[in-house]
Amino acid sequence: MKAAIIGIAGPTLTDPERALLAEFPPTGVILFARNIVSPPQLAALVADLRVTLPAQAVLMVDQEGGRVARLRAPHWPDLPPAATLGALFATDPEAARNAARAHGAALGAIARDAGFDIVTAPVLDVPTPGADAVIGDRAISADPVAVGALGADIAWGLLFQGIQPVMKHLPGHGRATLDSHHALPRIDATALDTDFAPFAANRSLPWGMTAHIVYTALDPENPATFSRRIITDIIRTRIGFTGILVSDDLAMGALTGRPQHRAIRALEAGCDIALFCPGALDANRAVLAAIPDLDPALIPRLKATQTS
Repeated sequence: MKAAIIGIAGPTLTDPERALLAEFPPTGVILFARNIVSPPQLAALVADLRVTLPAQAVLMVDQEGGRVARLRAPHWPDLPPAATLGALFATDPEAARNAARAHGAALGAIARDAGFDIVTAPVLDVPTPGADAVIGDRAISADPVAVGALGADIAWGLLFQGIQPVMKHLPGHGRATLDSHHALPRIDATALDTDFAPFAANRSLPWGMTAHIVYTALDPENPATFSRRIITDIIRTRIGFTGILVSDDLAMGALTGRPQHRAIRALEAGCDIALFCPGALDANRAVLAAIPDLDPALIPRLKATQTS
């Protein structure tokens, strides 16, 4: 399998897409609102993907609760944003931790029943005053202790349902004053222990996702996704994360270069998997043809083994 997770164009798998997946099998496919119409349609699409992709390949969905949810009402239950958990923690930590586990388990049940293997949550970014609203109420709290604890509980709930959680966005998106979907944020702060702490507290989680942010004190040239220095010295060593590291969507406006060059840079910097979400056939082909295969040692770790 190629070391990429890619998007597809619409609610059904087209013949050209099916041929591409057979020629260059990716590690997985991520689905978005454009791919999801109803439970019967989604079930048919998932079944088609399962017979087209290798058995070890994964299906991923970006499903946090609140405004980041691809599986939505009326077909699937809406869940609150993570900030509601942090607000509860401030007054009743035990109730908040129970609620976070229930939140994660609900996310996991929704995803599992829809046929997914991986959910890109929890968000472990610690917001700061003046930051862009792209994180906003997706953040659990401005208290890094609360973020670390409640993030672990959300992840526990997901794992309980047999779904792999992906903590994001390493090594921390909470200070960004620009939305990395559209522009490249630069963070000049030098004291970043607060940002790193929730990720360090969750270093044993199975998956993590990088941030498209330049941290000038760590690497003034490259965003974290493209920075071997940040991935090696901060994410792998200082934070101590040993799980599978996937890039954030390489099509985001924070990055420049052709899709395949972005994927190569992310993998060369130390990401295990390149994530490329738009679903454009030619760009998918360029990415998959250019990159190496996934490290075989990671294949047994792609999917959760614990189920409810």
